Amino acid sequence: MTSNDPRSDSRTTSENRGSRVLSFIVVFLIMGVFWLLLSGIFDAYHLTLGALCCLVVAWASHDLMFRNIGSGGKVATFFRFCAYVPWLMWQIVLANLHVAWLVINPKAIDPRVTVVKTVLKSDFSKVTYGNSITLTPGTITMDIDGDEMHVHSLSKKVEDDLESGDMERRIATVFGEKD
Repeated sequence: MTSNDPRSDSRTTSENRGSRVLSFIVVFLIMGVFWLLLSGIFDAYHLTLGALCCLVVAWASHDLMFRNIGSGGKVATFFRFCAYVPWLMWQIVLANLHVAWLVINPKAIDPRVTVVKTVLKSDFSKVTYGNSITLTPGTITMDIDGDEMHVHSLSKKVEDDLESGDMERRIATVFGEKD
């Protein structure tokens, strides 16, 4: 088949449609599980209302979540993200312990603003990185401007942990941006 063949256009369109349906289903499932975990209410009324809300939001936003994904496709990205979440939770626990130590030893508090250069390419991976930084106590992502992030941290240790690049490498792996 040549590129002028209308059948090649229809195959691309059907592949695109299949990709959109898959992203819709994945986003719906992510939101549904998250809603179930947060609500904790399992009667028919609330389950139906939650499913309807998840359907509406998934319909409106499914094309945003997996835009510009590199290698491996959407399902693989979803599973890599699911593997990233436990590591992030552990980092949040460690950061909480460090902030508690800073509360007990206030002389160790040394607030600073750092400009962190990122190699992440897509906006979604940059936002995920910025949110991951903010979720860990002791740091706040103040601004993302191109490939630079302005991050406020409570101590030198927190800044050093951030500059090690471990979190950024993991996010690059999740979204297929790892070189």
